[in-house]
Order: sequence, then C-alpha cells, then structure tokens
Amino acid sequence: MEFEEDSRATNYTTLTAGPDFRHELEIRRSRFITVLRRSPDEETARSLVADLRREFHGARHHCSAFVIGPDRMIQRSSDDGEPSGTAGIPMLEALIKRETATGATDLSDVSAVVVRYFGGILLGAGGLVRAYSESVSTALDLAPLVHRRRLRLCAVEVPHADAGRLENELRGAGYVMAETAYEARHAILRVALRDQPEAIAEARARVASLTAGNAELRPERTEWIDVSS
Repeated sequence: MEFEEDSRATNYTTLTAGPDFRHELEIRRSRFITVLRRSPDEETARSLVADLRREFHGARHHCSAFVIGPDRMIQRSSDDGEPSGTAGIPMLEALIKRETATGATDLSDVSAVVVRYFGGILLGAGGLVRAYSESVSTALDLAPLVHRRRLRLCAVEVPHADAGRLENELRGAGYVMAETAYEARHAILRVALRDQPEAIAEARARVASLTAGNAELRPERTEWIDVSS
C-alpha cells in the first residue's frame, strides 16, 4: 500500500510547549524586549504582536518575524516603523539561520517580537540591524527548544488470542506501540514509525515474519510529536 508524505521534512526544531519566552537587552539606553512564542499557524504568530501592543502600548516599535511549518514555507517579517530592512529581516534571519544542531538549521513554528523603547540615542541603520538580530539570537540562546518528529501510525489486525504476543514481540524489537483496540472480531494494534519508506518496509517485514504472513501492516495517518532527542 502506498502512502503520501505530508511534507518533505520528517523532523524540525521548535520552542518547548508552554508560556512565551522573554528576554531583555539594553543597547545604548534603548530597551529591546524579545518575546518568543511557539506558533503552529499564522493566526497564533500574529496574535503575539497584538498581545504585546496592548501590553507595551507605550513602546515606539513592535517589530516581528515568524517562520511556520515543517518545511518552513511561511516566513514573514515587519519593521513596524523602523527604517526598512533594519528590524524584521534581521530578526527573520536570526530565526531561519539558527543552528539547532551541528549543520542543522531547522527552527520553525516560532514567532518573535522585539518591543523597543527608544532611549534617546540614534543607533543608525547598522546599529539597528545588529541590535534586532542580537535580541532574537540571545533569546534563542536561552529559550528551551525541542525536536519534533513526524511519525506514521500503522495498523495490523490479528485475532484476539495473538494480540498480546505480537505486541510484546514488537515492543521487544524496539517499536513504539501507539494503542491496541479490541473489536468484536479481531484486535487492531497500532505502531508509531518513522515516516520513511524504509522504516515502513522494515516493520511490514517484521510483522509478516511474526505472524507467518497472516497479517499485514497498513499505513494510516501521521502525527507530529515532541521528542527528547
């Protein structure tokens, strides 16, 4: 049975689920307050700007950038009144160029807003670029990050009497068991696998071997989950 890939990426890095992360820098008397939010969609990302405009209504600028999706197809930025190209783009580059592991730049589902309170000293275009880039980069240095992996749920139907044995065999082989459902005529075991053709093929062969060819593993839906490594 063939299956479709939901995206080209099978894993990426994002913020750990939880409250927004905040960090503040003072650069030549201006306050740069960076807020990071885990944002699975544009609505969530844009809501961060709206929330901070209300909270920091006296600030002169609320510059923003976000990158969304496993393939990082959605990328937006805003200078919010700063000279063109001095805030939003440096912030976005800090997100998309972030190295999350050696040679890996896969940060996504993250929105960043830098709230600036002007301190009376002009920074110039180059100074603003450095300040906004540094604000986001420093916040990312300190923010908790987590890897997300796309797993393919696959199902296999077996007689009730064989379900326990097969589940134990698969667990013993290192497979992640998602659930076992006992229906009227049979049991359905679901296994969570790496969403890659070779992983599916290997698991199919294992199930066929363990059931003497009497059961077939069928790919179903995919799920993205946070993983520790």
